[in-house]
Parts: sequence; structure tokens; C-alpha cells
Amino acid sequence: MKALQIVLLIFLFSCNNQPETEAVRFMGEAQGTYYSIIYFDDQQRDFQLEVDSILDAFDQSLSLWVPGSIISLVNEADTAIEIDEFFIDNFKIAREVAEKTKGAFDPTVGNLTRAWGFGFDASKNVDKHIIDSILEYTGYRKVHIKNNSFIKDDRRISIDFNAIAQGYSVDLIGNFIEEKGIDNYLVDIGGEVKAKGNKPDGTEWKVGIEKPAENKDDARDLKAVVRLKNKSIATSGNYRKFYEEDGIRYSHTINPANGFPVQHSLLSVSVLADNTAIADAYATAFMVMGLEKAINFISENPSLEAFFIYADDEGHYQTFMSEGFRAVITEEY
Repeated sequence: MKALQIVLLIFLFSCNNQPETEAVRFMGEAQGTYYSIIYFDDQQRDFQLEVDSILDAFDQSLSLWVPGSIISLVNEADTAIEIDEFFIDNFKIAREVAEKTKGAFDPTVGNLTRAWGFGFDASKNVDKHIIDSILEYTGYRKVHIKNNSFIKDDRRISIDFNAIAQGYSVDLIGNFIEEKGIDNYLVDIGGEVKAKGNKPDGTEWKVGIEKPAENKDDARDLKAVVRLKNKSIATSGNYRKFYEEDGIRYSHTINPANGFPVQHSLLSVSVLADNTAIADAYATAFMVMGLEKAINFISENPSLEAFFIYADDEGHYQTFMSEGFRAVITEEY
């Protein structure tokens, strides 16, 4: 999935001791990360096998780590490739967010990500000439869907849905659980989270937002805790996946406009939305935009709420949050 995954720490408090309200919980692995699912079901049904099957099918479509996946075939192909519903849905969402953010979000940055030494098959190979040459065939308007086939204007274009697919898979599992008649659940895949309903005692789910770390291997501490009900949250940041060279820190977040890693004060952004794929995509877009542009975007788009962590001129952590996000904060450290 996306080049950086920020783990959201989930607080799963016991509700009471009555058997009929005991939670069904299970964990597993998917998309190179973990998943954790909890729900309340009077029948105490365990859907882990079905969930694993759904996630495996999803990987066969959109995982860059699966050689024969549809996205892998698309990236290798010289001609149009027939695609499935998962691919079409992710492309449509990606295109929508790309248009609304004026290209800050762009699913065609795969070659740029690898050139800078990030991604599933990354091999750092970068200078300005190489970046300029890649930019010639980068751009979300250079790819299209026609009659359920994916068409690239240039065969060298590489699609990467890492900044949206993980959130989409959360929605996918959430929809499956709801189809089983379950209205109270929490799905977490690699830190992208969807929460529906309440716990049996009426309290809401609580999710922690990680504090940016100085070093990628530092212990994970919380910056804030939020209440989550019938909403999704996704976080993107630049402090876990980066490398340093000649005193310069290079993050995994690539600006599609110039092909270079972003260099600004924004360290992390968490986005609240009705849809996890949307939250996921905008979290990445805001990291590209930077603090000021992202705040302006949020003010003009009331369906989104966001919590920003940034560094001031002295290097101290500061926060900014939209009013809607402030309403769900229960603790801030």
C-alpha cells in the first residue's frame, strides 16, 4: 500500500461481562501489514476465513507485491489490459481526488517513487535528468478506462494505488461485515480505520494518533485520542519512511508536480471522512500540499476534517485541527 503506513493505536476497552455482548476479535496479515477486526454479534460468528479470502482476492487485483496481479500486468503491458471492479473503483476514486487537488494526488507516480528508492521493487536511481525524463510520462490524465480495459498513453507509465487501496480494503471489509447484519464494528488495516456504531455499553470507539518520531525506529507514542463513530480515519506522515543523504532527509512523499520528495514543515495529517479510501487519498494529498494549502482545502470542503502535526521554526511540534476534528478529540498530549 502507500509508501508510508502510520499505525493508529486502537483502544479496545471491555464493555461488560455479559456473554451476549462479548466482542468477536481476530487479527491477521494483509498487504504487507496487519489487520485487526472487532465487532459485536449476538451469534458470535467468526468471519476470519471469509475476510482472509476477500483480502486475498483484493491482492490479486491491486497488490504490487503479487507478480500476476492485475495492477502488475497493467504496469508491464504495452497494450490495454482488462481490469476488474476493484481496479475500476480505485481508479475512479483516485481520479476524483486528483482532479479536486489539482494533481497533488496522482496514482501515476510509481516510477518516481522507485527512482527515489521507495516502493516494493525500489532501486535508487535518481538525478534531475532522470526525474525530468520520468515526468514526461507521469500524470493522471495520461491513463484511461474504456470498456473495462485500462489504457496508458505511454507504455512506461506505472500505476500505484498505495495511497488509496489500503483504505479501500477497509471499506470493503466493513461492507462485508454490514452485509452480515452487524452494525457495531471497527476495522483497522495497517492503521487505516473505519468504525461503525457503538460498543454495547453505548460508548464510542477510541483511536489514537501517533506522535511524529525523530527517528524511524523510535517507540510509538500518542499525540491525541479521538472518538470515532460512523466515520473513517487515515493518517499519512513523513517520519517513519525516509532516508538521509549528505545531511538531507528524503521522504517517501513525492510531489507529482516536480518529481521530488516534499520538503516542508508538515509532519503528519489525519483525515476524517465517511469513506476510508477517501480519507486515505486526501491524507496523502495534504502531505504533498503542505500545511497552508491543506488547511485552505479543508475549509472549502466541509465533508473532510483533519488534524495536522507540523514543526515550527524552532523545530517544536505544533498542531492544527479543523473544528469538526476538534469535536472528536478526547485527549491531546
